[in-house]
Amino acid sequence: MTASMAGYVFNDALVKLVSENLGLYQIMLLRGLFTTTLLGLIAWRMKSLFPKLKLADWRLMTLRMIGEVGGTLCFLTALFNMPIANASAILQVVPLAVTYCAAIFLGQAVGWRRFLAIFIGFAGVLMIVRPGAEGFNAYSLWALAAVVFVVLRDLVTHRMSAQMPSIFAALLTSVSITLTGAVLSPTVAWQPVGLDELKLLGAAASFLIFGYLFGIMTMRVGEISFISPFRYSALVWSIILGVVVFGDVPGTWTLLGSAIVVAMGIFTFYRERKAERMAGLAETPT
Repeated sequence: MTASMAGYVFNDALVKLVSENLGLYQIMLLRGLFTTTLLGLIAWRMKSLFPKLKLADWRLMTLRMIGEVGGTLCFLTALFNMPIANASAILQVVPLAVTYCAAIFLGQAVGWRRFLAIFIGFAGVLMIVRPGAEGFNAYSLWALAAVVFVVLRDLVTHRMSAQMPSIFAALLTSVSITLTGAVLSPTVAWQPVGLDELKLLGAAASFLIFGYLFGIMTMRVGEISFISPFRYSALVWSIILGVVVFGDVPGTWTLLGSAIVVAMGIFTFYRERKAERMAGLAETPT
């Protein structure tokens, strides 16, 4: 999950650079063409381009694409109409929400230590973004709607059968986002595209593929309550890239919040490893 978050954040940084010259929907379309082409070639090489799937998997994949597109559109609508810190703070409800829903709808056991780690990690996130109450408005509901769509996407991903290749799921995800960009791009002025923009979008597409694949594979095989705290690592990656690429030097609260997020990730990983060792000892014959 940490690698997936890194892929998404590196993609975001490159898209942010391109956004100085191109519009959002144009970026979604052009980047999507790169991503879909690359994923299509990989799926073809892996002989996963035309998998034989049951109707149930197609239904789940349709729900996943709805979650992906809905989450993207709702979050961007909120982001364009409220401070980024406030929108980001709302989106960080996802680890809590997806863990809670996994316990209810998927029957996954969630211990108090895991819930505590997620809550403390969320506190670290709030230290980083420090949302101001004056920044929350009616568009906060769009950000909350994005949380619902993302939770739907992740829960559905966890329910997909082993017959659904992860690369094919990533390909369909890319297709859905690309088509969304194609439909919405005519609503804004089309900007001229240079070679530099194409290079950045190609690189962004490569990182996005990592985000898609690692995210899908993790959600399919990992226990949701264990992997949820590692979503917060996206903010740590954002801070690093902010310093290196954009020259945004983090303040004291940002560094403290980042330390808490990293500590909770390490704690969760340590607890899981300890539980595995204890289970192994219990199964060892005496």
